[in-house]
Amino acid sequence: MELDPASVPAIRTHYRFQWEPAQESYVLLYPEGMIKLNGSAGEILSCCDGDKTIDDIIIELQNKFPEAESLPSDTHEFLKIAHDKRWIEFNQQ
Repeated sequence: MELDPASVPAIRTHYRFQWEPAQESYVLLYPEGMIKLNGSAGEILSCCDGDKTIDDIIIELQNKFPEAESLPSDTHEFLKIAHDKRWIEFNQQ
């Protein structure tokens, strides 16, 4: 799957993204359970607000983590995985 930089990722309707103090991490809650996210996944999903394009998200993350050299490719790869797992959906802006 090739991602369009103008696509706008958003968390799917039946999922809720939040910080979970008991888990000390971001999680995705859904009717059947919970997905505990690692730090990178949490940072990327925190940007998937349904308003920012993929390019906007990468720029925001690069400003926040300037030392992360593989950030664009890592972000694309994670977004593909999150889409395949049906955690997010893409809209065109």
